[in-house]
Amino acid sequence: MADRRLQVFHTVARLLSFTKAAEHLHMTQPAVTFQIRQLEEHFNTRLFDRTHNRISLTEAGRKVYEYADQIFVLYGEMEEVIREMTGGIRGALTIGASTTIAEYMLPTLLGDFKEKYPEVTVHLRVSNSEGIVSMVENNTIDLGVVESSVNNKNLMVETCKRDHLVAIVPPGHPLTKKKRVRFSQLSQYPFICREEGSGTREVINSYLKQVSDGNTQLNITMELGSPEAVKGAVEAGMGVSIVSRATIQKELQLGTLAYLDLVPPLERPFSFVHQKQKFRLRLVEELLKFARAYCEEHPG
Repeated sequence: MADRRLQVFHTVARLLSFTKAAEHLHMTQPAVTFQIRQLEEHFNTRLFDRTHNRISLTEAGRKVYEYADQIFVLYGEMEEVIREMTGGIRGALTIGASTTIAEYMLPTLLGDFKEKYPEVTVHLRVSNSEGIVSMVENNTIDLGVVESSVNNKNLMVETCKRDHLVAIVPPGHPLTKKKRVRFSQLSQYPFICREEGSGTREVINSYLKQVSDGNTQLNITMELGSPEAVKGAVEAGMGVSIVSRATIQKELQLGTLAYLDLVPPLERPFSFVHQKQKFRLRLVEELLKFARAYCEEHPG
């Protein structure tokens, strides 16, 4: 119902990029440009300044953006009020999750949610924790679930469960003679870690600062972009690593990996992240309520 030209303008103005807006709206860039041109013709003024492949809002564009923001908030409220009056929960929402959570926690949670609310469509975007927080900041996703701390005080952060991290080594590794290991002992072997920006990498770096005497350094020989790749490299005998205990259940059953608890223990929060909004879609509220209950039933 809302004016499509205004929706396209609002997205371009928020992201300050025709390319990103086209991707977000699942449109071609020429189609986005056409919608903006139509709106500029309607108002008989330029809404964007375009210089050196960068765009910025004109004074008129800033005013249109302010009103568009209010219009879409009111439009969202209207839709939700009518849905509550007519009953039923339906619609679409977009969730962003860091890799470990997307691969090992969300499939069951979202499967159960979909079973309860079959008329809801859920879109999942996967990135590292840094990327997910950025998506929440830019309003490109409705809800983020991350595995590291969030420094932006303008966002709402709610811990849903605690995750236990352990050291992993291939079977037959000298460290398998132990049940627990200190970081100084791990540092004696080639270390395989996640990429910069990963929640796991951030937590490990923070842990190292806390337990190290200042002389202990990781012997990083490889940086990989997913838990599966890290586990595969360790299984191949290329080094040791630290991963979530929840990610190695299959490998422990098959006997392709061994794990050791860390001394002192290493835990991190899995957290929901979303914008501080006066009004939030009922669909997002229902998902949060459902996810909180799930985390209480599956605390480990």
